[in-house]
Amino acid sequence: MPLMSGPPPQLGDLIEFFRPLYQHWGIYVGNGYVVHLTDQEGWSSLSSALGGSAVVRKDLLEDVARGCNYRVNNKYDQKMSPYPSEKVVQAALQQLGQIMPYSVTSANCEHFVTELRYGNCFSEQVANIALYTAVGGGILAAALATLAIITRNRRQNQ
Repeated sequence: MPLMSGPPPQLGDLIEFFRPLYQHWGIYVGNGYVVHLTDQEGWSSLSSALGGSAVVRKDLLEDVARGCNYRVNNKYDQKMSPYPSEKVVQAALQQLGQIMPYSVTSANCEHFVTELRYGNCFSEQVANIALYTAVGGGILAAALATLAIITRNRRQNQ
């Protein structure tokens, strides 16, 4: 059974679902339902990423969680003002059934919900991956440069 941490959701809240290797996102629209960007079957799986499109669905929060933990996570509220909850819910419900382009890096489920709540689409997951990749690449480049210097110095000393 999924475990919810933190306070119960309120209308317009961002819901973060913890999947293996990534997080899925939805907007709480009341009566136990969330609106989310997902594949046709509602699994928020790689089939959306591979197919290049996704659909806006309204599903029971517990069904979307499907055994994974979840929480209310309005993490950007300190940085920007959210729209009124009624406006967020109305905008989410108006998009039900729409097929939308899907991109892991520029049009994913987190982009979808942040645009509804704040009017700007962004994904911290994508930004973090880019940062980790850049840092990892920098560390690798520094290690290779150090190895090259050590190798050159050894050759000169021989």
